[in-house]
Amino acid sequence: MWLLPLFPRIAAFATKTFYRTTITGGDIPRDGPLLLVGNHPNSLLDPLFLAAVAGRPVRFLAKAPLFGNPWTAWAVKSVGAIPVYRPRDNPDLVSRNESMFRAAHEALLARAAIGIFPEGMSHDAPSIAPLRTGAARIALGARTRLGHSIPIIPVGLVLRKKEEFRSEAHVLVGEPVRWDDIDGQEDSAQAVKELTARIDKSLRRVTLNLEQWEDAPLVAVAEAIYVAELGAVPESGTLVDRWREAARILSAGRRDGDPEVTELVREIRRHARALDLFGLRPADLRAKADVLSAARWSARKITLPLEITVAVLGAAIFWMPYNLTALVASRAPADGAGRASVKLVAGAGLFLVWIALLGVIAWRLGGWAAGAATLAVLPVLALATLTLLERSGDAWGDARRFFLLRSRKRALEELRLRQMDLARTLSVLRDRTSSAPR
Repeated sequence: MWLLPLFPRIAAFATKTFYRTTITGGDIPRDGPLLLVGNHPNSLLDPLFLAAVAGRPVRFLAKAPLFGNPWTAWAVKSVGAIPVYRPRDNPDLVSRNESMFRAAHEALLARAAIGIFPEGMSHDAPSIAPLRTGAARIALGARTRLGHSIPIIPVGLVLRKKEEFRSEAHVLVGEPVRWDDIDGQEDSAQAVKELTARIDKSLRRVTLNLEQWEDAPLVAVAEAIYVAELGAVPESGTLVDRWREAARILSAGRRDGDPEVTELVREIRRHARALDLFGLRPADLRAKADVLSAARWSARKITLPLEITVAVLGAAIFWMPYNLTALVASRAPADGAGRASVKLVAGAGLFLVWIALLGVIAWRLGGWAAGAATLAVLPVLALATLTLLERSGDAWGDARRFFLLRSRKRALEELRLRQMDLARTLSVLRDRTSSAPR
């Protein structure tokens, strides 16, 4: 378990590099026995998210085949993972799970944090899969041995484009599951069932659960329209909370066969297509396009030419490992859950090998000082390139939107009026579904 103490920092660096990550929600205890439960949309990256948000060593339950694979065995063993024997992997080995429960209980008795994904598998479904009972049994068994309940904290991962490098990742830390009132031990079927149901409910509060993936862009646009025109209401909470609210309105309308919701969905999709033609977002229709705003923007971007120069230099140096990573990822399994993991592992390995190779070349050409300087500078340049390319892209996007808003005023004003009507309709439906009995 030599890597376990460093794992939280490595995990935080990896997730923030691969994704544009935001973390919101409650606090996680920094010491004492703890059970973290998360949804499982993204294969090997999900444990990284939980370790990063915990900020402390976390021992995870991992499927047994990982311990027999030479490519992954060293990794899971070095972070103290505990093997789980799933029926789908080998039905004959399921009886060995008694050792898994013992190891988990011993870790909790030693005041460790345990991470588990109760769905039991990584998947691409738009909603949480039915939970297995392992998390509840571990918690109940630990309570029996400790004499008191341990914190069970849900962590929700919302990744709309999880296979895309530098896409958005939202991590929500929920409130601890309330379970002090549940009587029974790990072999009590009723206690296990009740605690599993409460864990399920807690996880659903910090995740986005859709009826179908096709609803994801619709929900995102509906939320953006509402916030652009009416603002985020105080009780709406995080962005994911607002997505969840939009999904609730959509689901309620479908359930009730509401023709107004059907028409609203059609108009939102039409509005989204019109915005896409202009390359705009709902908030852009409310943006200022006066000369003074342009002057202020230009003053803030005075260093843009230098940033672009550094970004182009870095992009040229790292062109080879970047494209090799894309090639490897293109041959990965088609499911998004596995492809993101392949991109992360392959990219990290290829970039490190490339930096080492350039360091050797610099050493052979200019001596050990040149080699050492290359090894020290290139990792910094790689991170700077990533940041500067994004900033440059955002800056040029801002400039394009400014000129578009100045030159197409009439067409965009019609779009803005339609957007206001959509926001008002969303507000009416939100109030109606909020007051309706559930």
